[in-house]
Amino acid sequence: MPRADALRLAIEQFYFGYRAFTAPPDRILAQRGLGRVHHRILYFVGRNQPISVKDLLALLDVSKQALNAPLRQLIEMKLIAMGTAEHDGRVRQLSLTASGSKLEAQLSGTQMKQLQAVFEQAGADAEAGWHQVMRALAEKS
Repeated sequence: MPRADALRLAIEQFYFGYRAFTAPPDRILAQRGLGRVHHRILYFVGRNQPISVKDLLALLDVSKQALNAPLRQLIEMKLIAMGTAEHDGRVRQLSLTASGSKLEAQLSGTQMKQLQAVFEQAGADAEAGWHQVMRALAEKS
């Protein structure tokens, strides 16, 4: 297969794989009127709590404007709590509420099951290769 064709195939596989990976959580989110950006916020707040708004902005590499509406919605839905840092009352920190933790676990749980199944099928070498490729892609951004 010519290199250009192989690269196009990789693009297509990446696209269709990502679509399959995000479909189950997207369905759960849609039932609440939420979208993929909300999942991203829930996931990274949950993995880094408490996290300052500033640090979340840096982690997601988005503007305040892009984060404001979906974050406000999650706070209003009582999925994320906003407080102040002990070391500095000016620093706003975010944490998942109990219902936010439950939703995040449900959303990410569907994806963890998918990854577990495909990693088991593909084998340890393929899994290690996948991690290497994803890490290299992330470092290029």
